[in-house]
Amino acid sequence: MTANLTLYTTTAVLLLDADGNRLVSKYYQPPHAGHGPPGHPSSSSAAANGTAVAAPSLPPGAAGQPPQMTSKNPFSTFKEQRAFEKAVWEKTRRASGDIILYDSHLVLFRASLDCILYVVGPAGENELMLSGLLGSLFEAIGILLHNGQVEKRAVLENLDLVTLAIDETVDDGIILETDSTAIASRVSRPRPDATELQINEQTIMNAYSNLKERVAQRILQGGL
Repeated sequence: MTANLTLYTTTAVLLLDADGNRLVSKYYQPPHAGHGPPGHPSSSSAAANGTAVAAPSLPPGAAGQPPQMTSKNPFSTFKEQRAFEKAVWEKTRRASGDIILYDSHLVLFRASLDCILYVVGPAGENELMLSGLLGSLFEAIGILLHNGQVEKRAVLENLDLVTLAIDETVDDGIILETDSTAIASRVSRPRPDATELQINEQTIMNAYSNLKERVAQRILQGGL
């Protein structure tokens, strides 16, 4: 088996609920990978709605590149993606470990309450690298959900943050970051400044009421 000497290590990142339903799914392929016949969608990335984004055609000179840089993602349609997700969910929902080999793919997973996070890579990929990706992404999502638990309701309520966390961790199958704190800090919502003055209609009415009371007190103190 040819060793992967490129940075393209990740085939997919999946977040499924306890019933195997998709919460977030991202499928990757190198930007130089070709796609099928016209009208056949490619799957460089697919989010929770299952929409596939077409990848660019194979550029001239790409034939001489390593196969990992030109190989097309095997799950190019929504139907193929859902079939794969259901299959790995069936294989892992009662598994005692945290890694399996399924259909020439290395699948690492971690469960929490009613969610399972998966990282998928080629069969010959470095297990420790993918395990580090899985652990850091899982911890980053837990930080973003504040309670430290990756659960379905919290994921759906913060789907934008979870999706951004995945995008900050993996891009086109390349692992960008393995520090969970750094990932979370890049996508977390900024906290409102407590010293910032919020001016609205209620604020103006409160200020007017306070001013009116002070004027009345001064009039009374003056003996009027």
